[in-house]
Amino acid sequence: MVKAAEQHHPLENRTTSAAGIAISPVPDSKRISLRAPSASLAALSKALGLTLPRKPKTTASTKTGRMAAWLGPDEWIIVDTGKGDSFADCAKVEAFHSAVDISHRNIGISVTGARAALVLNSGCPRDLSLEAFPAGAATRTILGKAEIILLRESEDRFHLECWRSFGDYVFTLLSEAALSAPES
Repeated sequence: MVKAAEQHHPLENRTTSAAGIAISPVPDSKRISLRAPSASLAALSKALGLTLPRKPKTTASTKTGRMAAWLGPDEWIIVDTGKGDSFADCAKVEAFHSAVDISHRNIGISVTGARAALVLNSGCPRDLSLEAFPAGAATRTILGKAEIILLRESEDRFHLECWRSFGDYVFTLLSEAALSAPES
């Protein structure tokens, strides 16, 4: 009997903890890349159960683990960390849009603690001060040589999305920064 191949999270069982910082993989989640004109946003927002953000650097989320981040004038990433299926929800919408399942491509990394912004800034040129990048903010940026999507969930909690193939590189870069960055 042939056994089917199983996909494993590339950062399975990896965590890094140091004074004021914890880095861990986000469990596999469902993700879509959503593109839509403004005329379709009301129907898509209703189907997704949240109002798609229309301002740069903003997010919206639900208590059930669904998050939408504005990435461009007609582009969002939707992440379901709960049991939701945003791809299926969008498939029911007749308004013009494009929803592409990118669950296999991306992984998430959680960076939390008082030193989270400092550790992220070791490889990310973005100003992560609360004034420039408040809770609820999201952006595309880089970390080292990898493109990432960075979301600030609270003052000391970040969610980072990157391509699965860059997961080890990004996690290692963050871990080395966490272990070598000075305590504040």
